[in-house]
Amino acid sequence: MYNHQLHQKVNAVLKKHKTDIAGKDNDFYIRMLTGASSMHYLFNEIYPDDENMFIKLVELVIKAHRERPDDLLKRDGQKAEKADWFLSNQITGMSLYVDRFAGNIRSLSSRLGYLEKLGVNLLHLMPVFESPQGESDGGYAVSDFRKVDKRFGTLNDLKNFRKLLSERGMYLMVDIVLNHTSHKHQWALKAKAGDKKYQDYFYMFGDRTMPDAYEKTMPEVFPESSPGNFTWVPECDKWAMTVFHKYQWDLNYTNPLAFLEMLDNIFFYANLGVDVLRIDAPAFIWKQPGTICMNLPQVHTLLRLIKQCVLIATPGMALLGEAIVEPHELLKYFGTCLYTAKECDFAYNATQMALQWDMLATGDTRVMLASQHELMQKPLGASWITYTRCHDDIGLGYNDDMIRHAGYDPVQHRKFLKDYFSGKYKGSQATGALFSFNPKTGDARISGSLASLCGLEKALKANDPDLIKLAIKKILLMQAHSFFLGGVPMLFYGDEAGYTNDYSYLNDPGKSYDNRWMHRPVIDWSKNKRTGKKGTVEHEIFSGTQKLISIRKKLDLISDRKNLTWLNTNNHQTAAYIRTAENSRFYGIFNFSGRTAGFSTEILAAYGEIPSTIQNHWTGEKLNLQPYPEKWTIEPYGFYLLGT
Repeated sequence: MYNHQLHQKVNAVLKKHKTDIAGKDNDFYIRMLTGASSMHYLFNEIYPDDENMFIKLVELVIKAHRERPDDLLKRDGQKAEKADWFLSNQITGMSLYVDRFAGNIRSLSSRLGYLEKLGVNLLHLMPVFESPQGESDGGYAVSDFRKVDKRFGTLNDLKNFRKLLSERGMYLMVDIVLNHTSHKHQWALKAKAGDKKYQDYFYMFGDRTMPDAYEKTMPEVFPESSPGNFTWVPECDKWAMTVFHKYQWDLNYTNPLAFLEMLDNIFFYANLGVDVLRIDAPAFIWKQPGTICMNLPQVHTLLRLIKQCVLIATPGMALLGEAIVEPHELLKYFGTCLYTAKECDFAYNATQMALQWDMLATGDTRVMLASQHELMQKPLGASWITYTRCHDDIGLGYNDDMIRHAGYDPVQHRKFLKDYFSGKYKGSQATGALFSFNPKTGDARISGSLASLCGLEKALKANDPDLIKLAIKKILLMQAHSFFLGGVPMLFYGDEAGYTNDYSYLNDPGKSYDNRWMHRPVIDWSKNKRTGKKGTVEHEIFSGTQKLISIRKKLDLISDRKNLTWLNTNNHQTAAYIRTAENSRFYGIFNFSGRTAGFSTEILAAYGEIPSTIQNHWTGEKLNLQPYPEKWTIEPYGFYLLGT
């Protein structure tokens, strides 16, 4: 919408900064004038009538554009020509800890051939910026947003690594921790020293009045290891809000200065050449007494403002919102109403991830299918990160109604899942552990590697070939189901080579309190070399994962076009979906039980005309669909990937 006064004001700032609106800055100038009204509206939603701060915001956006390197400006244009480049079926990601995977950033460069062989072309480097040893939270307690931690190398190493990725046609993803800083960040150190300006960057109070008001409705994130949401700071005699850990101070986004500082850090990452910026824990970034301080409307306004600023200054960078919340809340992170698909470009499909584990434990797909009426509301133009494991625990927070729909009692069902994956349930082959158990509520999440939760750890200890084969089938079933749903598949390092739980974390005082480190292995490259040796467990899992990635890249209709329909398979063992594009069709059919499942081609015919034969991309064979109907059987934990 044209706003004469606003555009005159923005034009004046552009002129002041000598923007070449008819020359090299023309594209930026058009984006600025097109987006200025939206940027102004969103800013005023959070910081009403603060025109001086809005001008500072405009200047910050101009600065980010002016500092953008020429190669990234060119890359922005190439991405724009592709339109929603990040929705492509050609992208497959891997998330990894640099030190645990390769030692440091320089050494990581020498492992790119291994990743390319697998088919990975998007690398998510878990936090690499400076954080204090022993108070790191895996790198999410950042003490310097612009300094690579010396454990991983230097900022120049990261810049060189990004350029190497670009030369190979690969993409880079890193984290920005918006919710909090380390208590050793310079802002926190100045706040401890009594500097009022920096105390206002955080939630700090001289007595318990406001902390107690917040605590009445705020849940505890880590009730075992970090109970409560406030920590006493003796250096300045104040209480600081510390929702995650006592060494992580929550940033106060009611203060526009704090917002502008963090936006400047976002632009810093964009101009390093980051392709996807993972915004950690965005659900928590706005706090308000009398609420649970999660998913508040102001969270979405801030994210939309960030997205608008990025679109103007550094448009080649996509945003991922790491909001691990219930589906009805999660979908809001893609944007709503006028901002549909204009907030976060990606969100983790955490609900689907957890529901896959539900299916694997129960051999029943009904709870998962009951959730789809919400998850299918994801808008066109935004996408999921799909995955079976990540660095975090597996939460079981999906809606009770989904569980009741399948005929289960929610409390007893979750108890079964916790017992099953922690290995307490009779007959379970899983080797996991409960994380963040809350004795007040009985709530807990699940830790454990993909391989261990699928039974490989127990199978290897028993030296049982049949159980090993069964565990591998489960691993590949889980990966296949998530790879073709729609969205970018994100592998977690080690899963491609069948890594079981790593218990060495118990010997490290900085990690021993957090059993999530059991599924964050230290890579043994002699083990990974076995991925090239036929007959080994590593080769079976690696080559199977490699094949799934290769199949996905050959099928253009797997790009996220919001083209998925779930099929009614007439049994509770199997999950099946169809994806369509023009004259092409893809059918994914998955048996999540330990029993053989029947499948009739009548089911496919209910969703349109079917051909006489169809290709099974997984086995390479052609299957007859005529005479009609054909009856198929799907072996335990087997699947079909069918295409026309």
